[in-house]
Amino acid sequence: MKHIKLVETIFYVNDQQKSAEFYQNIFRKNPDLNVPGMTEFVIAENCKLGLMPNKSIAKILMDKLPNPELGNGIPRCELYLYVENIELEFENAIKSGAKLISSIQNRDWGDKVCYFSDMDGHVIAFAEKL
Repeated sequence: MKHIKLVETIFYVNDQQKSAEFYQNIFRKNPDLNVPGMTEFVIAENCKLGLMPNKSIAKILMDKLPNPELGNGIPRCELYLYVENIELEFENAIKSGAKLISSIQNRDWGDKVCYFSDMDGHVIAFAEKL
């Protein structure tokens, strides 16, 4: 799909600053953009993760969809990251304050994966191909 130039996933968060600090530790890099209402990290070529406060997206959604604050902590998707060294990422996630969901395990779909969540309940997976 050459017509898609960039993929940006945006997490709605309770506290933009705390989330920015958390992901700065997870990614071991500063945000590429950090302004009121949006923090962005370029996490791979043509791929960004954005962090937007719940109150900001609620203004856009108005009465068309429920306010994201009503659904905090309910997993609806995950950030699945293929990495070079899963053990390093596992230890870094622990040090960064991520909540452990599942330790490193070989999965039946051919990956070795561990799962964490951030303070808003967003699921983060670190994976390597077996």
